[in-house]
Amino acid sequence: MKFLIVGAGGVGGYIGGRLAEKGNAVTFLVRQKRAEQLKQTGLVIHSEKGDVSLDPAVITAGERGQFDVIIIASKAYSLGQVIDDVKPFVHSASVIIPFLNGYRHYEQLFTAFSKDQVLGGLCFIESALNKQGEINHTSASHRFVFGEWNGERTKRIKELEKAFAGVKAEVIISEHIEKDIWKKYLFIAAQAGMTTLFQRPLGPILETESGRHTARTLIGEIGMILRKEGVPADPELEEDSFRTMTKMSYHMKSSMLRDMENGQTTEGDHLHGFLLDKAKRLSLSTPVLETVYANLQMYEAEK
Repeated sequence: MKFLIVGAGGVGGYIGGRLAEKGNAVTFLVRQKRAEQLKQTGLVIHSEKGDVSLDPAVITAGERGQFDVIIIASKAYSLGQVIDDVKPFVHSASVIIPFLNGYRHYEQLFTAFSKDQVLGGLCFIESALNKQGEINHTSASHRFVFGEWNGERTKRIKELEKAFAGVKAEVIISEHIEKDIWKKYLFIAAQAGMTTLFQRPLGPILETESGRHTARTLIGEIGMILRKEGVPADPELEEDSFRTMTKMSYHMKSSMLRDMENGQTTEGDHLHGFLLDKAKRLSLSTPVLETVYANLQMYEAEK
């Protein structure tokens, strides 16, 4: 199988590097500046799971080729351009696996490609580029989850399973991918919402009674939206999400908070704005979510 990895940052560079490390045919679709950097320095991963240094195959938008598997690991706000860049590399049997947070991107991908081509996907990893363009993997987790929307173990899923076998990452083929996607969505939206609202890591927030109450309220508001929308969810979804939040590192910062600290664009519209639109359409009161989103809007306006 020929893999095209869209993006060679913390997520795309990591999973693409692990696939290439195992011997898979992997090409990275990147911007010109990143392509030049990779050609000079190679793809370098620093991880407690094992360091990697590779000479990767890279292409930029406008070049030619076709690929069997396209893994999208860009930021959600870049997806429109990514779709335009990717289209020339997709053939009728190509499989597209997005490793983005949230759900709005699926609506875009279903519209741009055949819905059958798009698998559900999500990942759990803390990794980012350092100033040298190397990937620092800083968490014990490096889990990548994907699957067919109907949960079937199709021929292409079995082929993907073979390609990922032996890769230095935890790869899970899910039989209930939609439920998994929404579960992570609730958690990541709550985690990012809390840390950006208070401009602090999770630990100091959850040390206070008011912080814990706000976290529970935000989780409850998001859970209410999902259930009202008819999203598949476990009965203990909200409690599981809060429990997971309390078990995270005291110094845990969401990637969205790190984006704000670095003066970068956030995925607030993609995550919190999308949820708030649903809440308004469903006539639901979500004051904490609305406050979180207002804070993100003010940041974007002042950036």
